[in-house]
Amino acid sequence: MRLGTWIQVLARNGFRIHPLKLGLAFTTTLFSINNSISYQLQNLIFGRKIREAKVEAPIFILGHWRSGTTLLHELMSSDDRYATPNTIQCFAPCLFLNYGRIIEKYFSFFMPRNRPMDNMTMGWDKPQEDEFAVLNLGRMSPYLRMAFPNNPKPDPDFLDFAEVSEEDQEQWLDTLDLFMRMVIVQEKKPLILKSPTHTGRIGELAKRFPDAKFIHIARDPYDVYASTVRLWNTMDEVQAFQVSKDDYREYVFDCFERMYAGFDRGLATVPPERVCQTRYEDLIADPIAELGRIYDSLGLDGYDRIEPGVQSYAERTKDFRRNRHTMDPETRQEIQRRWRSYFEANGYPLEDA
Repeated sequence: MRLGTWIQVLARNGFRIHPLKLGLAFTTTLFSINNSISYQLQNLIFGRKIREAKVEAPIFILGHWRSGTTLLHELMSSDDRYATPNTIQCFAPCLFLNYGRIIEKYFSFFMPRNRPMDNMTMGWDKPQEDEFAVLNLGRMSPYLRMAFPNNPKPDPDFLDFAEVSEEDQEQWLDTLDLFMRMVIVQEKKPLILKSPTHTGRIGELAKRFPDAKFIHIARDPYDVYASTVRLWNTMDEVQAFQVSKDDYREYVFDCFERMYAGFDRGLATVPPERVCQTRYEDLIADPIAELGRIYDSLGLDGYDRIEPGVQSYAERTKDFRRNRHTMDPETRQEIQRRWRSYFEANGYPLEDA
């Protein structure tokens, strides 16, 4: 993010940085200064092209964290007719048009080989969440919680836009649109985007991008819960400017309920031919058949062109070891009670049925 945004984040959180995290804060400050300078240079060089770029027929991948959105995004990146915003574009939207390709090529040693929460491979050129780009361009995001996890949770309304004013919604969507046009300037292709945070915004996204299509992926709710708790523990260890004291239990429940209340409201306003539902279990069981079904459902042609790429990805990752989780009976019962509608909507059996 730029220096002004970074100072606002610090001020909003009372500059409450743990002494062990001062080095991270200092590094972030240096990068924010560079981002501010680079953003002005990027606008000077590419501003006209960005303004003239057109967002056409984007595809949004939706689903709660740890539901398989990354897997689906990477599988669909085999379709070379589309671009999938990558890590350098999403983490450094203020500079990637200037020298993002140089970072991708020569600075891979800055990037860990695997994601800390699930061991999936990482890289500057790997598909990434556009939510990070919107945040780094100065808009509110639930992801700000990761910076100061011990402070009150920032603007949870931006998880579903339910209580966000129309003006603030438009500004947020304008920033997403800006980032999409920036990526299109570099890639010259329509986009496939993925951010779990978009799940509760499907109605607003469908209205803003009337030719957009959506793929929602679900996963066994017990795995989603356990894996999301692990996600936030891991991310806060790496990203936070505080030493987290949160056990994440209630936060995971609350975010899920808010997200899917927004999803259900928005889904009712979107024509069914623009939305396809899938499940993680079906995708890993037979990625070729399930991707083919998704393409057919959304009326996307040319699946035969990407089938070899999907097959290759499936072969490369067939030995991938997923995290295993244990769970006490009380937590399982709480998941069933609070997320019952998700079980029923996506065909997962209830133990008390």
